[in-house]
Amino acid sequence: IRTSRVAAGEAGGITQHIGAYHVDTPRGMITFLDTPGHAAFTAMRARGAKATDIVILVVAADDGVMPQTKEAIHHAKAAGVPIVVAMNKIDKPEANIERLKSELVAEQVVPEDFGGDSPFVAVSARTGQGIDTLLEQVLLQAEVLELMAPKDSMAKGLVIEAQLDKGRGPVATVLVQSGTLKRGDVVLAGSSFGRVRAMLDENGKSITEAGPSIPVEIQGLTEVPQAGDEFMVLGDERRAREIATFRQGKYRDVKLAKRQAANLENLMDQMGQGATQTLALIIKADVQGSQEALAQSLLKLSTAEVKVQIVHAAVGGISESDVNLAIASKAVIIGFNTRADAGSRKLAENNGVDIRYYNIIYDAVDEVKAAMTGMLAPEQREEVIGTAEIRTVFVASKIGTVAGSMVTAGLVRRGARFRLLRENVVVYTGEIESVRRLKDDVREVASGFECGIKLKNYNDIKEGDQLEFFEVKEVARTL
Repeated sequence: IRTSRVAAGEAGGITQHIGAYHVDTPRGMITFLDTPGHAAFTAMRARGAKATDIVILVVAADDGVMPQTKEAIHHAKAAGVPIVVAMNKIDKPEANIERLKSELVAEQVVPEDFGGDSPFVAVSARTGQGIDTLLEQVLLQAEVLELMAPKDSMAKGLVIEAQLDKGRGPVATVLVQSGTLKRGDVVLAGSSFGRVRAMLDENGKSITEAGPSIPVEIQGLTEVPQAGDEFMVLGDERRAREIATFRQGKYRDVKLAKRQAANLENLMDQMGQGATQTLALIIKADVQGSQEALAQSLLKLSTAEVKVQIVHAAVGGISESDVNLAIASKAVIIGFNTRADAGSRKLAENNGVDIRYYNIIYDAVDEVKAAMTGMLAPEQREEVIGTAEIRTVFVASKIGTVAGSMVTAGLVRRGARFRLLRENVVVYTGEIESVRRLKDDVREVASGFECGIKLKNYNDIKEGDQLEFFEVKEVARTL
């Protein structure tokens, strides 16, 4: 629509941040919030659905309905937002529109030609085919919904994305939903507040005001707000400070209560399961949405034996205080599109703190999974190495009872484990003390040869008993 390649510019060709932009058409303006389709970005898609009037559900005509497609449908339905389906990649020979329609009907998204209320439009992002029809359908839906917002009141809206910029301080991308936001306005967003010092549109151009449905980036807040926070303009800075301070206290109390509850749960879990391995992580990301998505994806990797514990997660560069926290908690630091400064790197090197940098969520999840696999206790696996039949039983003066045996398969080895079978019933399991061939003590005897076998701490053997020899091997497990 913007004839842009947002995803191609982002790492791995995945849209990782919410892109907010607006497009002017002959029949009116449309603002788009482009939320990532990748499975890790549940929270971002939920936020995107809440902030919108109409959801354009982009489904590839060759892939069909994917797990995250179903999830996006649930978000849209939960938010009560009408859906317009864009059937993408129809220029591909393997595109199957009829199959796609029937898959979406199964998810309660019924096309208009099947008697439903969702317009389906065939498009190709590559060739531009069907894009005008798609915009037409969106504007038609907007007319039916009679979407209106006052322009002359104080601005209200939603924080879509937020980050800490080294040069500019806290920066928030906000969507104005009603009223007009002006430079110099006092804004309250969640537990942060401030006077709008600068305002940029989606192209990075400085602007002085933004009306309803316009996404803008604002600077001047005291701290990074939470993505999804509502913002409003207040006439009095002192009042904004009071409300923000009150909310900060409430937020701290809730956070502390959650942490205590989590600690108690962890303790109860560990008491129930014996010693559980824990992989402690500190996450620093460039924007709030990525930090949330990464934290959620990594927490999902926890198993009964190896738990992922996120000690701290925040927006911004990796600081010395992050490294000190990692030293104290024996945590690995994960930087997503962020880096550590020289002081932090030196401190980390001197104290053996592992800092990992990523710009694709898949890679971070895969590497943490590999680290957790290494923490799993190995699996004990039995391997049968041979069998023998006891042909005669005799007592040697210095040794004790010896089983004169014929090795019938595999081999018998000194130190191996054995099972004694009498009429195919296991009567004893133990260890072989020694193996003799003629008068020599030997390490092992192969199939087809006779030998004398001394069983450790066991003498109740009879002619005709079977011996099964096995070894226990440790095999590395995977998650």
